[in-house]
Amino acid sequence: MEILKTLAVALSMGSLAGLNLYLTVFVSGLALRFEWLTLPAPLHGLEALAHPIVIALAGILYLFEFFADKIPWVDTAWDSVHTFIRPVGAAAIALAAIGEVHPAFEVTAALLAGSMALSSHLAKAGTRLVANTSPEPITNIGLSLAEDAIVLGGLSLIAWSPLVALGIAAVAFIAIIAIFPMLLRSIRRHLWFAWRKLKCPADDKKPNAPETSLPAKWDTLLRRSHSNKNAVDWALPCVTGKGSLLSPNIHGWLVRLYGDSQEIQFIGRTWWGSTFATIDFRNSTVTSHPGFMADRISIRHREGAPRQIFDFDHLYSKAAAIALETLQGPIESSETLE
Repeated sequence: MEILKTLAVALSMGSLAGLNLYLTVFVSGLALRFEWLTLPAPLHGLEALAHPIVIALAGILYLFEFFADKIPWVDTAWDSVHTFIRPVGAAAIALAAIGEVHPAFEVTAALLAGSMALSSHLAKAGTRLVANTSPEPITNIGLSLAEDAIVLGGLSLIAWSPLVALGIAAVAFIAIIAIFPMLLRSIRRHLWFAWRKLKCPADDKKPNAPETSLPAKWDTLLRRSHSNKNAVDWALPCVTGKGSLLSPNIHGWLVRLYGDSQEIQFIGRTWWGSTFATIDFRNSTVTSHPGFMADRISIRHREGAPRQIFDFDHLYSKAAAIALETLQGPIESSETLE
Protein backbone atom coordinates (compact mmCIF):
# COMPACT_ATOMS: atom_id res chain seq x y z
CA MET A 1 0.00 0.00 0.00
CA GLU A 2 2.86 2.40 0.80
CA ILE A 3 4.35 1.81 -2.64
CA LEU A 4 1.00 2.58 -4.25
CA LYS A 5 0.63 5.80 -2.23
CA THR A 6 4.16 6.84 -3.17
CA LEU A 7 3.41 6.25 -6.84
CA ALA A 8 0.11 8.11 -6.46
CA VAL A 9 1.91 11.18 -5.12
CA ALA A 10 4.51 11.04 -7.90
CA LEU A 11 2.00 10.72 -10.73
CA SER A 12 -0.50 13.22 -9.32
CA MET A 13 2.20 15.84 -8.88
CA GLY A 14 3.37 15.04 -12.42
CA SER A 15 -0.09 15.84 -13.78
CA LEU A 16 -0.16 19.15 -11.92
CA ALA A 17 3.34 19.97 -13.16
CA GLY A 18 2.00 19.73 -16.71
CA LEU A 19 -0.29 22.66 -15.91
CA ASN A 20 2.18 24.75 -13.93
CA LEU A 21 5.50 23.22 -12.99
CA TYR A 22 6.85 26.19 -11.07
CA LEU A 23 3.75 26.71 -8.92
CA THR A 24 3.71 22.98 -8.09
CA VAL A 25 7.34 23.05 -6.95
CA PHE A 26 7.04 26.41 -5.19
CA VAL A 27 3.97 25.57 -3.10
CA SER A 28 5.20 22.05 -2.32
CA GLY A 29 8.55 23.46 -1.23
CA LEU A 30 6.93 26.05 1.03
CA ALA A 31 4.65 23.45 2.59
CA LEU A 32 7.63 21.26 3.44
CA ARG A 33 9.88 24.12 4.48
CA PHE A 34 7.41 25.51 7.00
CA GLU A 35 6.22 22.03 8.04
CA TRP A 36 2.64 22.58 6.93
CA LEU A 37 2.68 18.85 6.25
CA THR A 38 4.87 15.95 7.28
CA LEU A 39 6.16 13.51 4.72
CA PRO A 40 5.99 9.77 5.40
CA ALA A 41 9.29 7.89 5.20
CA PRO A 42 8.88 6.71 1.56
CA LEU A 43 8.51 10.32 0.36
CA HIS A 44 11.51 11.84 2.09
CA GLY A 45 13.09 12.39 -1.34
CA LEU A 46 10.67 15.28 -1.86
CA GLU A 47 12.44 17.20 0.89
CA ALA A 48 14.74 18.45 -1.87
CA LEU A 49 11.87 20.76 -2.89
CA ALA A 50 12.17 22.51 0.47
CA HIS A 51 15.72 23.70 -0.20
CA PRO A 52 15.84 27.53 -0.20
CA ILE A 53 17.48 27.67 -3.62
CA VAL A 54 14.78 25.45 -5.14
CA ILE A 55 11.99 27.51 -3.54
CA ALA A 56 13.54 30.81 -4.62
CA LEU A 57 14.13 29.68 -8.21
CA ALA A 58 10.63 28.17 -8.53
CA GLY A 59 9.12 31.35 -7.09
CA ILE A 60 10.96 33.62 -9.52
CA LEU A 61 10.05 31.46 -12.51
CA TYR A 62 6.43 31.29 -11.35
CA LEU A 63 6.38 35.08 -11.14
CA PHE A 64 7.44 35.25 -14.79
CA GLU A 65 4.83 32.64 -15.73
CA PHE A 66 2.11 34.43 -13.75
CA PHE A 67 2.33 37.43 -16.08
CA ALA A 68 3.28 35.62 -19.32
CA ASP A 69 0.37 33.24 -18.88
CA LYS A 70 -2.17 36.04 -19.06
CA ILE A 71 -1.05 37.77 -22.27
CA PRO A 72 -2.54 36.42 -25.54
CA TRP A 73 0.06 34.68 -27.75
CA VAL A 74 2.80 35.26 -25.17
CA ASP A 75 1.20 32.39 -23.25
CA THR A 76 1.33 30.21 -26.38
CA ALA A 77 5.02 31.00 -26.90
CA TRP A 78 5.65 30.21 -23.23
CA ASP A 79 3.76 26.91 -23.52
CA SER A 80 5.73 25.99 -26.66
CA VAL A 81 9.02 26.28 -24.78
CA HIS A 82 7.63 24.35 -21.82
CA THR A 83 6.50 21.42 -23.97
CA PHE A 84 9.94 19.99 -23.14
CA ILE A 85 10.44 21.46 -19.67
CA ARG A 86 7.24 20.41 -17.90
CA PRO A 87 7.40 16.64 -18.68
CA VAL A 88 11.09 16.55 -17.70
CA GLY A 89 10.31 18.44 -14.49
CA ALA A 90 7.47 16.03 -13.72
CA ALA A 91 9.78 13.05 -14.25
CA ALA A 92 12.34 14.62 -11.89
CA ILE A 93 9.66 15.12 -9.21
CA ALA A 94 8.59 11.49 -9.62
CA LEU A 95 12.15 10.26 -9.20
CA ALA A 96 12.55 12.36 -6.05
CA ALA A 97 9.23 11.10 -4.69
CA ILE A 98 9.89 7.37 -5.05
CA GLY A 99 13.39 7.55 -3.57
CA GLU A 100 15.80 4.66 -3.88
CA VAL A 101 13.98 1.74 -5.45
CA HIS A 102 14.65 -0.78 -8.20
CA PRO A 103 15.86 1.02 -11.39
CA ALA A 104 13.01 -0.49 -13.41
CA PHE A 105 10.50 1.07 -11.02
CA GLU A 106 12.30 4.43 -11.27
CA VAL A 107 12.14 4.40 -15.09
CA THR A 108 8.48 3.36 -15.04
CA ALA A 109 7.51 6.11 -12.61
CA ALA A 110 9.46 8.75 -14.55
CA LEU A 111 7.88 7.74 -17.87
CA LEU A 112 4.37 7.68 -16.43
CA ALA A 113 4.78 11.04 -14.68
CA GLY A 114 6.27 12.61 -17.82
CA SER A 115 3.43 11.24 -19.95
CA MET A 116 0.75 12.53 -17.60
CA ALA A 117 2.47 15.92 -17.48
CA LEU A 118 2.66 16.04 -21.27
CA SER A 119 -1.04 15.21 -21.60
CA SER A 120 -2.14 17.94 -19.18
CA HIS A 121 0.30 20.36 -20.82
CA LEU A 122 -1.14 19.67 -24.28
CA ALA A 123 -4.68 20.15 -22.98
CA LYS A 124 -3.64 23.47 -21.44
CA ALA A 125 -1.74 24.64 -24.55
CA GLY A 126 -4.55 23.64 -26.89
CA THR A 127 -7.16 25.43 -24.79
CA ARG A 128 -5.01 28.57 -24.71
CA LEU A 129 -4.50 28.44 -28.46
CA VAL A 130 -8.26 28.38 -29.03
CA ALA A 131 -8.72 31.26 -26.57
CA ASN A 132 -6.14 33.31 -28.45
CA THR A 133 -8.33 33.40 -31.55
CA SER A 134 -10.24 36.11 -29.70
CA PRO A 135 -8.27 39.33 -29.27
CA GLU A 136 -9.68 40.11 -25.80
CA PRO A 137 -7.45 39.17 -22.83
CA ILE A 138 -10.17 38.36 -20.28
CA THR A 139 -10.41 34.70 -21.32
CA ASN A 140 -6.66 34.19 -20.93
CA ILE A 141 -6.66 35.74 -17.47
CA GLY A 142 -9.60 33.60 -16.39
CA LEU A 143 -8.03 30.40 -17.72
CA SER A 144 -4.69 31.20 -16.07
CA LEU A 145 -6.29 31.79 -12.68
CA ALA A 146 -8.38 28.63 -13.06
CA GLU A 147 -5.24 26.57 -13.82
CA ASP A 148 -3.49 27.98 -10.75
CA ALA A 149 -6.55 27.11 -8.66
CA ILE A 150 -6.50 23.54 -10.01
CA VAL A 151 -2.84 23.18 -9.04
CA LEU A 152 -3.45 24.49 -5.52
CA GLY A 153 -6.55 22.33 -5.12
CA GLY A 154 -4.73 19.32 -6.52
CA LEU A 155 -1.83 19.69 -4.09
CA SER A 156 -4.29 19.94 -1.20
CA LEU A 157 -6.03 16.79 -2.42
CA ILE A 158 -2.70 14.94 -2.65
CA ALA A 159 -1.94 15.88 0.97
CA TRP A 160 -5.38 14.65 2.04
CA SER A 161 -5.64 11.46 -0.05
CA PRO A 162 -3.01 10.56 -2.67
CA LEU A 163 -5.11 7.68 -3.99
CA VAL A 164 -8.13 9.90 -4.66
CA ALA A 165 -5.86 12.43 -6.35
CA LEU A 166 -4.38 9.67 -8.52
CA GLY A 167 -7.86 8.47 -9.48
CA ILE A 168 -8.85 11.95 -10.67
CA ALA A 169 -5.54 12.40 -12.48
CA ALA A 170 -5.96 9.01 -14.20
CA VAL A 171 -9.48 9.87 -15.37
CA ALA A 172 -8.22 13.19 -16.74
CA PHE A 173 -5.31 11.42 -18.47
CA ILE A 174 -7.62 8.89 -20.15
CA ALA A 175 -10.02 11.64 -21.23
CA ILE A 176 -7.18 13.64 -22.81
CA ILE A 177 -5.88 10.55 -24.62
CA ALA A 178 -9.40 9.90 -25.94
CA ILE A 179 -9.68 13.37 -27.45
CA PHE A 180 -6.00 13.54 -28.43
CA PRO A 181 -6.55 13.34 -32.23
CA MET A 182 -9.20 16.08 -32.06
CA LEU A 183 -6.92 18.15 -29.83
CA LEU A 184 -4.00 17.89 -32.25
CA ARG A 185 -6.23 18.86 -35.19
CA SER A 186 -7.43 21.89 -33.25
CA ILE A 187 -3.87 22.93 -32.39
CA ARG A 188 -2.78 22.48 -35.99
CA ARG A 189 -5.76 24.50 -37.23
CA HIS A 190 -5.13 27.48 -34.99
CA LEU A 191 -1.37 27.49 -35.56
CA TRP A 192 -2.00 27.40 -39.31
CA PHE A 193 -4.40 30.33 -39.20
CA ALA A 194 -2.02 32.28 -36.96
CA TRP A 195 0.85 31.69 -39.40
CA ARG A 196 -1.30 32.61 -42.38
CA LYS A 197 -2.44 35.80 -40.63
CA LEU A 198 1.17 36.83 -40.06
CA LYS A 199 1.99 36.21 -43.73
CA CYS A 200 -1.18 37.80 -45.10
CA PRO A 201 -0.39 40.62 -47.59
CA ALA A 202 -2.12 43.97 -47.88
CA ASP A 203 -5.66 44.04 -49.30
CA ASP A 204 -4.50 45.29 -52.71
CA LYS A 205 -2.32 42.19 -53.13
CA LYS A 206 -4.96 39.62 -52.23
CA PRO A 207 -6.49 37.47 -54.99
CA ASN A 208 -9.65 39.07 -56.38
CA ALA A 209 -11.24 35.77 -57.36
CA PRO A 210 -11.17 32.13 -56.24
CA GLU A 211 -8.87 29.56 -57.85
CA THR A 212 -10.17 28.02 -61.07
CA SER A 213 -8.31 24.74 -60.69
CA LEU A 214 -7.18 22.39 -57.95
CA PRO A 215 -3.64 21.18 -57.28
CA ALA A 216 -3.11 17.86 -59.04
CA LYS A 217 -3.33 15.63 -55.95
CA TRP A 218 -6.52 17.31 -54.77
CA ASP A 219 -8.10 17.13 -58.22
CA THR A 220 -7.34 13.40 -58.33
CA LEU A 221 -9.04 12.90 -54.96
CA LEU A 222 -12.07 14.90 -56.10
CA ARG A 223 -12.49 12.93 -59.34
CA ARG A 224 -12.24 9.65 -57.46
CA SER A 225 -14.99 10.75 -55.08
CA HIS A 226 -17.44 12.49 -57.42
CA SER A 227 -19.11 11.37 -60.64
CA ASN A 228 -19.21 14.89 -62.12
CA LYS A 229 -16.08 15.26 -64.25
CA ASN A 230 -16.77 18.86 -65.29
CA ALA A 231 -14.15 21.54 -64.94
CA VAL A 232 -13.77 23.53 -61.73
CA ASP A 233 -15.81 26.73 -61.58
CA TRP A 234 -14.06 27.93 -58.42
CA ALA A 235 -12.08 26.46 -55.54
CA LEU A 236 -11.06 27.82 -52.14
CA PRO A 237 -8.69 26.28 -49.56
CA CYS A 238 -10.43 26.11 -46.20
CA VAL A 239 -10.75 24.35 -42.86
CA THR A 240 -14.00 22.84 -41.67
CA GLY A 241 -15.67 24.30 -38.59
CA LYS A 242 -18.61 22.99 -36.60
CA GLY A 243 -21.28 21.25 -38.60
CA SER A 244 -23.47 18.21 -39.01
CA LEU A 245 -21.92 17.10 -42.30
CA LEU A 246 -18.19 17.13 -41.55
CA SER A 247 -15.95 16.85 -38.51
CA PRO A 248 -14.21 20.10 -37.52
CA ASN A 249 -10.57 20.99 -38.22
CA ILE A 250 -10.21 19.17 -41.54
CA HIS A 251 -7.98 20.98 -44.04
CA GLY A 252 -9.14 20.81 -47.64
CA TRP A 253 -10.84 22.61 -50.52
CA LEU A 254 -14.36 23.87 -51.10
CA VAL A 255 -15.14 23.38 -54.80
CA ARG A 256 -17.91 24.24 -57.20
CA LEU A 257 -18.00 22.43 -60.54
CA TYR A 258 -19.57 23.65 -63.75
CA GLY A 259 -23.02 22.12 -64.08
CA ASP A 260 -23.57 21.93 -60.31
CA SER A 261 -25.99 24.82 -59.87
CA GLN A 262 -27.23 23.68 -56.48
CA GLU A 263 -24.30 21.80 -54.95
CA ILE A 264 -20.76 22.41 -53.84
CA GLN A 265 -18.17 19.83 -52.89
CA PHE A 266 -15.66 19.57 -50.07
CA ILE A 267 -12.58 17.40 -50.39
CA GLY A 268 -10.23 17.09 -47.42
CA ARG A 269 -7.45 14.99 -45.96
CA THR A 270 -7.30 13.41 -42.51
CA TRP A 271 -4.81 11.07 -40.88
CA TRP A 272 -6.98 8.17 -42.04
CA GLY A 273 -7.36 9.21 -45.68
CA SER A 274 -9.49 11.54 -47.76
CA THR A 275 -12.89 12.95 -46.78
CA PHE A 276 -15.54 14.00 -49.30
CA ALA A 277 -18.92 15.65 -48.89
CA THR A 278 -21.53 17.11 -51.20
CA ILE A 279 -23.38 20.12 -49.79
CA ASP A 280 -26.76 20.91 -51.27
CA PHE A 281 -27.45 24.59 -50.63
CA ARG A 282 -31.03 24.62 -51.91
CA ASN A 283 -33.39 25.97 -49.25
CA SER A 284 -30.34 27.10 -47.29
CA THR A 285 -29.08 30.38 -45.95
CA VAL A 286 -25.49 31.16 -46.90
CA THR A 287 -23.80 33.88 -44.85
CA SER A 288 -20.29 35.19 -44.28
CA HIS A 289 -18.72 36.39 -41.05
CA PRO A 290 -15.36 38.19 -40.83
CA GLY A 291 -13.22 37.07 -37.90
CA PHE A 292 -10.02 37.95 -36.10
CA MET A 293 -8.08 34.88 -37.28
CA ALA A 294 -10.17 33.75 -40.25
CA ASP A 295 -13.21 34.57 -42.36
CA ARG A 296 -16.16 32.22 -42.25
CA ILE A 297 -18.89 30.97 -44.56
CA SER A 298 -21.87 29.33 -42.90
CA ILE A 299 -24.38 27.20 -44.82
CA ARG A 300 -27.53 26.48 -42.84
CA HIS A 301 -30.74 24.82 -43.96
CA ARG A 302 -33.76 26.98 -43.32
CA GLU A 303 -35.24 24.32 -41.07
CA GLY A 304 -32.09 24.35 -38.92
CA ALA A 305 -30.22 21.28 -40.14
CA PRO A 306 -27.93 20.37 -41.73
CA ARG A 307 -25.50 23.18 -40.99
CA GLN A 308 -21.85 23.46 -41.94
CA ILE A 309 -19.16 26.09 -41.36
CA PHE A 310 -16.00 26.66 -43.41
CA ASP A 311 -13.16 28.97 -42.37
CA PHE A 312 -10.78 30.74 -44.77
CA ASP A 313 -7.58 32.61 -44.01
CA HIS A 314 -7.61 36.34 -44.71
CA LEU A 315 -5.62 35.96 -47.93
CA TYR A 316 -8.81 34.71 -49.60
CA SER A 317 -11.23 37.24 -48.10
CA LYS A 318 -11.99 38.84 -51.49
CA ALA A 319 -12.15 35.48 -53.26
CA ALA A 320 -14.51 34.09 -50.61
CA ALA A 321 -16.82 37.07 -51.13
CA ILE A 322 -16.99 36.28 -54.87
CA ALA A 323 -17.71 32.62 -54.13
CA LEU A 324 -20.42 33.63 -51.68
CA GLU A 325 -22.18 35.66 -54.38
CA THR A 326 -22.32 32.62 -56.67
CA LEU A 327 -23.95 30.62 -53.88
CA GLN A 328 -26.46 33.28 -52.94
CA GLY A 329 -27.51 33.89 -56.56
CA PRO A 330 -29.31 30.55 -57.10
CA ILE A 331 -30.98 30.88 -53.70
CA GLU A 332 -32.37 34.32 -54.56
CA SER A 333 -33.52 33.02 -57.96
CA SER A 334 -35.38 30.14 -56.37
CA GLU A 335 -37.07 32.53 -53.94
CA THR A 336 -38.24 34.67 -56.89
CA LEU A 337 -39.72 31.64 -58.62
CA GLU A 338 -41.63 30.72 -55.50
